[in-house]
Amino acid sequence: MDVVLVLIAIPFWIIALLVLMLLVHFKLGSPIFFTQIRPGLNGKPFALIKLRTMTEAQDASGRLLPDAERLTDFGRFLRGTSLDELPELINVIRGEMSLVGPRPLLMQYLPRYSSEQARRHEAKPGITGWAQVNGRNAISWEEKLALDVWYVDHQSLALDFRILCRTVWQVAKREGVSQEGHATMTEFLGNKRS
Repeated sequence: MDVVLVLIAIPFWIIALLVLMLLVHFKLGSPIFFTQIRPGLNGKPFALIKLRTMTEAQDASGRLLPDAERLTDFGRFLRGTSLDELPELINVIRGEMSLVGPRPLLMQYLPRYSSEQARRHEAKPGITGWAQVNGRNAISWEEKLALDVWYVDHQSLALDFRILCRTVWQVAKREGVSQEGHATMTEFLGNKRS
């Protein structure tokens, strides 16, 4: 169903994507896309595609500057409106992602999850998800991962439709885009020890 919906909507989103690609090219240069290997269904790796939002600025030693320093105003706009994620519709067409599901995080996080948190990979990753409409990056990792597992246990067409509607509202408000003091969110280092 995801693939059918995305294909039906191609006339709308492909034009927007082409315009955004031109803007990224003129404002940030090449490459236009940012690709990164992320874990998908059952932790199987796939190449996530996004529009680039940061410069390639480096320090005197040739190391990339921190994300917050490389993120431009245009990049903040793309992230705040989630337009940087439009190319992920290609991931949906390829069957690697769904419209709704737990967001695909970093490969290095896989061994850091508890067995319960790892259950988030029992569903295909999504462009939006239950955690995104309940705080996005403004909530703690523990909350976010618990919301992902809750989604896995309660998946339904009705819930997906509800999440998609709430996503439109969330993006319009531009709330929870980043954790305070960070370009996006702090690194997930694993679970807190008592």
